[in-house]
Amino acid sequence: MRLIPAYVEIEFDKLNEKTKEEFDKLGGESEDPIGQYIKMAKARGETKDTDPVLLELLIALHRKVDELASIVKNEKKEFLPLKFKSEIVKVGFDNFMIKDNLFEIGEKYYGRMDLPVFPPRKVPVIFEAIDKNLAKIIHLHERDEKDYNSFITARERAIIREMKAKK
Repeated sequence: MRLIPAYVEIEFDKLNEKTKEEFDKLGGESEDPIGQYIKMAKARGETKDTDPVLLELLIALHRKVDELASIVKNEKKEFLPLKFKSEIVKVGFDNFMIKDNLFEIGEKYYGRMDLPVFPPRKVPVIFEAIDKNLAKIIHLHERDEKDYNSFITARERAIIREMKAKK
């Protein structure tokens, strides 16, 4: 198992019906109607002549407008209160390590990570403790898994650049 240094806030609690329900609600389809619409448009071939970077920026702008409309309407997204909070200090494609020894070995957990992705959002994850501070990722939603893997790849590249600069 290969883990690299990274620092990400995470809140988590034992997996139960309520936390599983929140995980499902935070999935790409229900959480992001514009993203789902674009996905369907791409599948129908309606975006083939569109600049992908421009399309992503327009989607992000649309999400910001939705967020501002929610603020104006005084709508706040409510999350379940989770019992534990820590910092992820090392990440891998299938695992991560937290700073504190808070896990019960063999227990399954639900968590929300604050990944530094664009656009910023809470990334839900289901994981199993394999040590007091080491977890194996069991389930991420498709979009979140892509963002998580991209984050790890970017961290690896940054570490390689740092090592080259030291030589």
